[in-house]
Amino acid sequence: MRLSARVDYALRASAELAVAGSHPVTAVQLAEAQQIPPKFLENILGQLRRSGLVRSQRGPEGGYWLARPAERISLADIIRAIDGPLLGVRGERPEHVGYEGPAHSLQEVWIALRASERSILEQVTLAHIASGELPAPVRKLTEDPSAWESPSFI
Repeated sequence: MRLSARVDYALRASAELAVAGSHPVTAVQLAEAQQIPPKFLENILGQLRRSGLVRSQRGPEGGYWLARPAERISLADIIRAIDGPLLGVRGERPEHVGYEGPAHSLQEVWIALRASERSILEQVTLAHIASGELPAPVRKLTEDPSAWESPSFI
């Protein structure tokens, strides 16, 4: 999986907003806290706002905050808001691509890969990131990345 700089910045800024709670945080504060180019971040925050993940208010008391509790915003939500669907193949959903001959099984691999990706990104929320308390299955994979290769999988 390859994450764009836009997604990386969106995830980092969103984690900052999760810690801030309902207090508005300016784009400049977010940019400084995570060392993100401010103008680039403003575009990203606009995308998150249009996707309904972030709210904003102008003025001296203005800034950005999460549109719903951090426990209800998954990493997958943010990635989709910025870059679109998880794991596309040439811009298509894996179910919509087909291969001939010996490459036929690639479609099934892409579908399985997307399911694996989703199983992690949809269960990890901004609250997990902000608190540093990752779900047990994710923590287990970070401690032993080969854990998914258990005999029950193969």
